[in-house]
Amino acid sequence: DDLAAVAEALRGDWLTQGPTIARFEEALALVGGAPYAVAFSSGTAALHAACWAAGLGPGDEAITTPLTFAATANAVVYQSARPVFADIDAATLNLEPDGVKRAATDRTRALLPVDFAGLPCDYDVLLPLAREHGWIVIQDAAHSLGGAYGGRPVGALADMTIFSFHPSKLITCGEGGALLTNNPKLAERLKRMRHHGIRYPDPARPWRYEIEEPGHNYRITDFQCALGLNQLRKLEKFLASRDQLAFRYRDRLTGSPFVELPSHPGGRRHGWHLFVALLRLDRLSADQDTILQALRAENIGVQLHYPLVYRHPFYENRFGYAPGLCPVAEEIERRLMTLPLFPSMTEADQNDVLRALDKVFSHFAR
Repeated sequence: DDLAAVAEALRGDWLTQGPTIARFEEALALVGGAPYAVAFSSGTAALHAACWAAGLGPGDEAITTPLTFAATANAVVYQSARPVFADIDAATLNLEPDGVKRAATDRTRALLPVDFAGLPCDYDVLLPLAREHGWIVIQDAAHSLGGAYGGRPVGALADMTIFSFHPSKLITCGEGGALLTNNPKLAERLKRMRHHGIRYPDPARPWRYEIEEPGHNYRITDFQCALGLNQLRKLEKFLASRDQLAFRYRDRLTGSPFVELPSHPGGRRHGWHLFVALLRLDRLSADQDTILQALRAENIGVQLHYPLVYRHPFYENRFGYAPGLCPVAEEIERRLMTLPLFPSMTEADQNDVLRALDKVFSHFAR
């Protein structure tokens, strides 16, 4: 059905800037609980567009988590603003509200919380904190499409919410992203930003256009949106599969002497983009790299999500960030391990993972 949807779009009159994009945006807005959705060429493009629309610029700061893919912080850098990193909560691995308070200065203009692995952040605390200080909130929900917080869908919480449609995410367009908002003025600015900043002042004369401020070419194509629209129809099925697999992992690994599992607070619907476990290195005679290499040798595609952003050479060299900035995140990072999780994974596949874990942990047990 995905192949048929893309083929139908390719046989149509539009390859880009056509009606399928609008249909995809309408469906996304419905799922995300916001009145406006704007699709982009990638989640990174959507993040950049959000920082652009927020008016971030030189001298401004934006607070985010160090435990994310670098695109979250890079989007702030693209606007010549400074990303500031707050520490994380050791239980949920999401931004810790007191850490956000400590990181704030009189130059803070935005807050970029990340729903790490698919678990929505503590928005009952973060949103009032941002409102109190006049910060704009850009929710990086690349991991949590279809999730919810306090009964509200992800997409209806922040000033702007971004999704990613990379092939590893909850649905895919091949590459793609989107930005949801409740603000019609922001939605209009975002649409202009993805199309070079172009505005059409007179609909009766579509050959006349003007550019008030330069944008970018961050457009997505109709055939990508045809794929995304068809995938979106299957989101609940994908989420149900991820739920079942994640809770089976949790059932088998809870109480293990060799790993700890992040907490899953009530009132939040988890997207389960990732299944993350924390190695109990005090119970193992090997470090993180050795354990991951041993599992790869067993043909298990484990991964590390993520190296801390401020430890990348660019951030150390440009901003002077050094070890010790976020001690909880640094302790967590050296223990992280992401296990395979995808909707078509079978119980037999999962049993292969669990057997490999047993084998490697038995070998390295203290």
